[in-house]
Amino acid sequence: MKRILVVDDEPSMRDMLGIMLRRERYEVLTAASRAEASQVLARRSVDLVITDLRLPDGDGIEVLRHVKAGSPETVVILMTAYGSTETAVAALKLGAHDYLIKPFDVEELKIVVRNALEREELREENRLLKAELRAQHALERMVGASAVMAALFDMIRTVARTASTVLVAGESGTGKELAARAIHALSPRCDAPFVSVNCGALPEPLLESELFGHVKGAFTDAHQSKRGLFEAAHRGTLLLDEVGEMSPGMQVKLLRVLQDKRVRRVGGTEESEVDVRVIAATNRALEDLVRERRFREDLFYRLNVIPLRIPALRERREDIPVLAEHFLHKFSREMGKQVSEISPEAMTRLERHAWPGNVRELENVIERAVALETTATIQPEQLPETLGVAGEPVAALPEIAPGFQLDAYLRDLEARLVRQALEESKWDRPRACERLGIASRSLRYLIQKHSLSTDKN
Repeated sequence: MKRILVVDDEPSMRDMLGIMLRRERYEVLTAASRAEASQVLARRSVDLVITDLRLPDGDGIEVLRHVKAGSPETVVILMTAYGSTETAVAALKLGAHDYLIKPFDVEELKIVVRNALEREELREENRLLKAELRAQHALERMVGASAVMAALFDMIRTVARTASTVLVAGESGTGKELAARAIHALSPRCDAPFVSVNCGALPEPLLESELFGHVKGAFTDAHQSKRGLFEAAHRGTLLLDEVGEMSPGMQVKLLRVLQDKRVRRVGGTEESEVDVRVIAATNRALEDLVRERRFREDLFYRLNVIPLRIPALRERREDIPVLAEHFLHKFSREMGKQVSEISPEAMTRLERHAWPGNVRELENVIERAVALETTATIQPEQLPETLGVAGEPVAALPEIAPGFQLDAYLRDLEARLVRQALEESKWDRPRACERLGIASRSLRYLIQKHSLSTDKN
């Protein structure tokens, strides 16, 4: 049964509308003032509000604003004996469904109410259908048939229904942003904006302006005021990518916003409330940075409410053929080519490779192969020469004997791969990045992490 709230200071009007609407099989609540209406709305959800424009402690426009702020989908109809074009236009701009002049015909009101509720039902069905399609598309982009990916998809569905902050961890190229977008698409915030920013790509002053906005004249090039990404993501989701690269000063400012849920633009004095679901992503071990006093412990705990780890491609090797076929069809379609399969020999080389650059590296390899292939089948000749060849260090697996330490083995393997790429590219960092399928920032981090010499000695 649909629930309607009638707000009018005249008892006779409340009684008349209550009797009429109950006969139409609606549940009816009543209020005699703006304050009383706010109390009712705090206790009960309603589908439609009919409010008089003039109330003893305010007006119907304030009721309209209050309703739309807390429940944008709730329908509002205003009525008044003192109608004006300006007031009607203002009400409609604020989201009112209709504006009736007293005295009105009761049958007319019945039709207006019925049409408004039916229209909202159609909108809700449309919203649900779009949400389902978005959710399906979001998870389809995260290709994988392995058990570890099935567990990840289940975790994403569970996490999405909450409003908690999520920390997405994983190596470069594993698909951390895809996971964040899937969480947003499956969440109740899916109709609001999804906004992302790379915290490692911007210097502190620019990042502060991007996140919090600035007022006109705040700095030399601030020719006009600009809202920040927190404000842009209001009621939606904000992805803070590479959050581990954030400077200590920015960490303090971010912590304050997460605690207070208020932002102040650079150069400004006023604060504004923001309702934002934050997802942070990192390819670094934030726990290590906390121990090294390079990342604030209190901020880490604020971000790490729900940890979500994206597995590296080497941890789900059974997904390599699935991903390769996915990228093959994607790039064949985009390039207008008829490349439809991967030869067994080429697939074997793909499966033997360690993929230090993860899914992004595999995607780049398949794109290159499709671009170069002149037949319907990708041949080994179209793959990079060093990819999964015999004798390549990544092809040999260790003996898993008692005392085997996986973390130590992977650290050593990572160090050897980085050194191999540097040596094969004669310590040309851009060429080494291309070989590894990683960004220059990631290479700098790996060189420092493994204490690799940056010369030929």
